[in-house]
Amino acid sequence: MHIVILTFDGFNELDSLIALGILNRINRPDWRVSIACPTPRVVSMNGVALEAQASLADVAGADAVLVGSGLKTREVLADAALMAQLKLDPGRQLIGAQCSGSLVLSKLGLLDAIPACTDLTTRPWLRDAGVEVLDRPFFATGNIATSGGCLASQYLASWVIARLVGINAAREAMHYVAPVGEKAEYIERMSANVMPCLG
Repeated sequence: MHIVILTFDGFNELDSLIALGILNRINRPDWRVSIACPTPRVVSMNGVALEAQASLADVAGADAVLVGSGLKTREVLADAALMAQLKLDPGRQLIGAQCSGSLVLSKLGLLDAIPACTDLTTRPWLRDAGVEVLDRPFFATGNIATSGGCLASQYLASWVIARLVGINAAREAMHYVAPVGEKAEYIERMSANVMPCLG
């Protein structure tokens, strides 16, 4: 299984790296998680440089694709050449978006008639694109999921694990990363948000 986290210049570290950390709690020989970028190196909204582990060409072959958010998402949307490289197929891939990453899914036509979650900043832009915005941290239907608020990336990562490995694996991953003394609460909250969306 190959999961890619699409990460663009100006990315939000919490969105991409929390998901990366949780997804990498799965210890299986066929499990690989990569940061995929349009360039060999991207710089976050806070000046953190990150080396790409995969390219946009790898996205089409991935089993799951998460689209991170950042300050320059609308610049990404305006880059026709870049957008043309994003070959996503909800028929065979799990596809998720974090905060402004939902704008990418909308631009690709993947949120037509599907409500979405996003952050407060992105909400009006997503509504302007004709997408119903939910007032909740996570929602998924079929192979499409969205989450809103940086720390909601834990739900997006847990959904991918639950879909590809199972809900118990998602609970174990959450147990690993959750704060000491609050593990049961974190697992319960994750389960309450993710399990109704597993079909």
